[in-house]
Amino acid sequence: MGDPIFDAYYASNMQSISNGTEQERIMKLAGEALLDRIGPAVLVTHSQGGLYGWSWADSRPAFVKALIQIEPKGPPFKEAIFSDEFSRPWGLTSIPLTYEPAPEDVKKPLRWQVMPSDREGLLECVLQAEPARKLPNLAKVPILIDTGEASYHAQYDHCFIKFLKQAGVEAEHLELGKVGLHGNGHLQFMERNSDEIAETLSKWIVKTIEGRP
Repeated sequence: MGDPIFDAYYASNMQSISNGTEQERIMKLAGEALLDRIGPAVLVTHSQGGLYGWSWADSRPAFVKALIQIEPKGPPFKEAIFSDEFSRPWGLTSIPLTYEPAPEDVKKPLRWQVMPSDREGLLECVLQAEPARKLPNLAKVPILIDTGEASYHAQYDHCFIKFLKQAGVEAEHLELGKVGLHGNGHLQFMERNSDEIAETLSKWIVKTIEGRP
């Protein structure tokens, strides 16, 4: 395209298979193998990669010192912007996560309910029907959801916080506009204030993992 920053980003992209569920399964295995090899790490994911971050933190919580999800694919259970497909029967993913109590039906593991928006400009959330099953492994991992002010994710990333809290997982929501980082879309790492965003995330990592084993 002629822009060196965009060209460097685009060169890092690679094809993915058309079956999203199979892609999640393969990436889960690959990430587990990597964590088993390198040991504890801080995971930073973005967009589609967020699906894999949930799986890795769930299956290897002792190896994930913290999980930063930069606008992870969502919201819980269904698509919201580009379609309305219910593509994530496990809430955060299309492949199994560790719930307590364990679902009896792996094809329909969770019951769900629609909760109306409590603020203008936000979409309604699809959450678990009560009593909600818990996510005990994710509850062991510090989690941060990062949302850009001008991104389409600003309409629904709050649903992740509600879904996780309902499942017994405390997560923080970094809304960039509220900390003085304005105008960001979905590709934050390509934007002019990306260094400031990286510094903000770095400070959160240091604060969060300080003193943790």
